[in-house]
Amino acid sequence: MKRIGIIGVGEIGRAIVTGLCGGADKSPETFLCPRGARTAAELSERYEGVRVCADNQEVVDRSEVVIIAVRRLDRHEALAGLKMDGDKVVINVMSGVGNDDLRQTLATDAALVRAIPLPAVRERRSVTVTYPSHPTVDSLFERLGGALPVADEAAFNVFSALTGTLTTHYSYLAALTSWAIGHGLAPDDADGYVRSLFQGVGRALSDQTRSLHQLAADHETPKGNNERIRTTWFDSANSEALNKALDELLTDLDEG
Repeated sequence: MKRIGIIGVGEIGRAIVTGLCGGADKSPETFLCPRGARTAAELSERYEGVRVCADNQEVVDRSEVVIIAVRRLDRHEALAGLKMDGDKVVINVMSGVGNDDLRQTLATDAALVRAIPLPAVRERRSVTVTYPSHPTVDSLFERLGGALPVADEAAFNVFSALTGTLTTHYSYLAALTSWAIGHGLAPDDADGYVRSLFQGVGRALSDQTRSLHQLAADHETPKGNNERIRTTWFDSANSEALNKALDELLTDLDEG
């Protein structure tokens, strides 16, 4: 894989370029679409071998692998009229857009692979779910932290729904910080402590010898503070509401 094109240089596009070009391995030539000009120009100035193209067709023509990372609602405008030869490999990272939909839009026989890269690919620390498995695509994401090929699109959508909980976690941490500030802590102290507290949780998650339930039990004293918050706040009604929200999201993804 020597030439990669990216159509859509938002947060995920930027993270992929950073992950590919910021490591010790030789970087592939990378071609960026002109939309999001400031980000594209910044990346081309920072990394050798990154080029900004005149339009999306030039991105396609120069690349062996084409990553489509535009927003779902923008896909028809961004992809209209593109000619995609059958020898390309296309990576579809648009949430809620299946490969059948994308193949119809592009009118191509090229290999299409869905993927769920997360912002942490910039640090080459994120496992990326892919469907269907493709050696070129899986190799690319192994370089960015790992690839997890799944058997079918139904399983892929379950993983996609799980990904939809990410910003809820950040908002939860922000709510804890706001609560502490409301009780008199200095904002910097509250923010720093909450970050430190949950960075420790992140490190504990790397211990795969213990299940998530076991990790929770190991951090909890019977009738202690953690047990009290878990049982009084994250009760059965709260758990059912979360399951309902995820089920509704999954239904939308399956129908999309």
